[in-house]
Amino acid sequence: MMDPLPHPHRAVLDAELRRVREVILTMGDHVDQAITLAISGLVNRDVALCSQVIADDARLNDLQREARELSFTVILTQSPVARDLREIMGFMHMAAELERMGDHCVSIAKIARNLADLPEMRAHVDLPRMAEYCADQVRDMLSALVARDPERARAVADRDDRVDRIYHRLFDDLVQLMIDNSDCVYRATNLIFIAHHLERIGDRVTNLAEDLLFLETGRIEELG
Repeated sequence: MMDPLPHPHRAVLDAELRRVREVILTMGDHVDQAITLAISGLVNRDVALCSQVIADDARLNDLQREARELSFTVILTQSPVARDLREIMGFMHMAAELERMGDHCVSIAKIARNLADLPEMRAHVDLPRMAEYCADQVRDMLSALVARDPERARAVADRDDRVDRIYHRLFDDLVQLMIDNSDCVYRATNLIFIAHHLERIGDRVTNLAEDLLFLETGRIEELG
């Protein structure tokens, strides 16, 4: 007996799902770069680089709109069900998370630009390491998405503790510094804000891992 014919729209649906996935991966690459550039702008007091991060965020917003429009088109024209619909919904949520990560990078760049002419503080050492961990998580999360590997995504989420530990230690150190020296309040407060934005980026990577787990398995699970 011959195998049943595939659904006539299967090839079209698969191609459109790949297009959405490619947009998500492009967004992830943009976020990875934005994290690195924003912190480089802080460390090197590079106002032009900070301004570049802020301006480039428009591209990330455009990519989110593209992902959303492609997803809606797939839903309206292909009527996906089961796993395919789950994949589309997961992609839309991933796009929203990545866009918010870009917003965090913009906030970091704006703060860094304001601090460019002020003396350096010890936190300038901890923040680049925090940012490096965040960027590594984004890259590894993208690799998990390409591989469609929920267990790899789970491992990425488990590493968010590194970012959290630096954040809490840095917060305590900067608060103590402000208590000891009121002249440091403005700079220390703004560095805490930067650390908080990085901590939130790490949390959003965990959200991406949860999205991939749902996309691939259908299970809703809280990670981290």
